[in-house]
Amino acid sequence: MKDWTLKWMFICLLCFLPLAMYLHLISGQIELSFASYLDSILNFDSKNTSQVLVREFRVPRLLMAMMAGAGLSLSGMFMQTLFKNPLAGPYVLGINSGASLLIALSLMTGVHFFQSNFGLIGTALIGAFAAGLLMMLIAQRLKSQITLLLVGLMFGSFTSAIVSILESFAGAESLKSYTMWSMGSLQQVEFGQLGIILVIFALGIVASFLLVKPLNMLVIGEKSAALLGLPIKATRMFVLLLTALFAGLITAFCGPIAFVGIAIPNLSRILFQTTNHRYLIIGNILIGAIFLLLTDAFIQVLEGHISIPLNALTSIIGAPFVVFLLIRKLR
Repeated sequence: MKDWTLKWMFICLLCFLPLAMYLHLISGQIELSFASYLDSILNFDSKNTSQVLVREFRVPRLLMAMMAGAGLSLSGMFMQTLFKNPLAGPYVLGINSGASLLIALSLMTGVHFFQSNFGLIGTALIGAFAAGLLMMLIAQRLKSQITLLLVGLMFGSFTSAIVSILESFAGAESLKSYTMWSMGSLQQVEFGQLGIILVIFALGIVASFLLVKPLNMLVIGEKSAALLGLPIKATRMFVLLLTALFAGLITAFCGPIAFVGIAIPNLSRILFQTTNHRYLIIGNILIGAIFLLLTDAFIQVLEGHISIPLNALTSIIGAPFVVFLLIRKLR
């Protein structure tokens, strides 16, 4: 696709992003004036209910929707490029499962390892990185990409079985905490936690753009990339660490969110028709953020009538798309 066409598509997405943000903000059950949003930022009054609602609930939920959508989309894109498989992603390959397992162990065994924000992120990151490293080692021994996906799904089933055993021994409060977390939600982040999340996410975005050239070289094949001077092992580890950073950060604070990391990267490739990761990174950030903003806005609209877990809704939307991709790949 020509550069000017891509630029116009990015301009359209950039124009649509503020609209998605606005729809997300007004989707809550309580109507708030525009002045309440401005005052909560410029002149916050802790005694003003409207301003507290904006500062403690609406703004964190908005920012987490954008970061979760963008971060999971980038994680999926990295995995698909690394494994050369359009069906790869942090959820399917068990990276989310690794993060979820360690968080479940911490929540339901009474080990208060992550009372601090750094502990929570560290726990999820270690689990995600360990699972990703395991999948990468297995991938080097498998010739079939479909077999790799099945191994990832089996790993997810294995971790789910361990969690089920933990649930049978957990206390009522621990079980309740884990159940609420496992449903996936953007409401679990407090305003005071946003600082550290934004800093880590921003560092991840900067690191993503540093990977543009190595990712573009991986597209032509690892052997050809190595001949051109790319350090394959170091690149693999860096991609895996960055994937674990995004997946672990989002899983820690939002719970498991399925299929975003598979569907959005493939949608970006279909729309932009390019293998240049400079464009794909920007596209995944924008489309991922818009998708999760609109998805969560829909959940907020229905909150007065029915409570839908975020993980359930993303699965309902994403699963048919993944089936379509699988059929397309097998043809």
